[in-house]
Amino acid sequence: MALSDTTEIHQFPCLNDNFGVLIHDRESGTTIAIDVPEATTYEKALSEKGWNLTHILITHHHWDHVQGLGDLKQATGATVYGPARSRQKIAELDRTVEDGDHIKCGPYEIKAIATPGHTLDQISWYVPEIGMAHTGDTLFSLGCGRVFEGDKEMMWSSLEKLIHQLPDDTSIYCGHEYTEANAKFALTIEPGNADLQARAEEVGRIRASGGATLPTTMSVEKATNPFLRAGEASVADALGMSGKSAAEIFAEIRTRKDNA
Repeated sequence: MALSDTTEIHQFPCLNDNFGVLIHDRESGTTIAIDVPEATTYEKALSEKGWNLTHILITHHHWDHVQGLGDLKQATGATVYGPARSRQKIAELDRTVEDGDHIKCGPYEIKAIATPGHTLDQISWYVPEIGMAHTGDTLFSLGCGRVFEGDKEMMWSSLEKLIHQLPDDTSIYCGHEYTEANAKFALTIEPGNADLQARAEEVGRIRASGGATLPTTMSVEKATNPFLRAGEASVADALGMSGKSAAEIFAEIRTRKDNA
């Protein structure tokens, strides 16, 4: 039986607009948490599912991704993996990874993809066997993270890395439910994009009913997310930047979003 057939992914809200994510394998009992915005919400989700936490993967050091880590690790004894560049910032790390490293969590082989820009330590986690990735605060549905510690060129390079390394059918999970606001902004960049128009309408319906807009997929993001589309001629034309590099166009889009 394929690992994808025995895997369940449970996503649930944390804090104001964060998401918690649990990956569970029914055969081995392995359960992986990605980021810990708050311990109590994770403990409740684990209890409701009847799962025992075995591993925790951290994407970056920001408080709204790790503030519950210490309590959850103490309560479960889970092994914590995170970026090597977080070693001095996250005391609970048991093992650290660099770009391109692979780790084994039960039956899952997971690839660490360094995607700095939002922070310098940001790691995106990719699980090829089940076709999912968690991109932390690098890639959002219809958006990308603010550039706090890196620069815009670094962030664009990270997004390009995800474009090249994640297949189109990869399910994308990330840190926050920002999609509705991102959709409104995206339409100011590429108003004539029919795929984006349809996605924005769908997002509006989902949020009106209280649903989550995640996960998304790489194919959807490549068709609708202006930050991933900085290399497309249609985006350059829409911005009056024909002939400019994708990195320059990305920087302009990110600046506009920062000032929106």
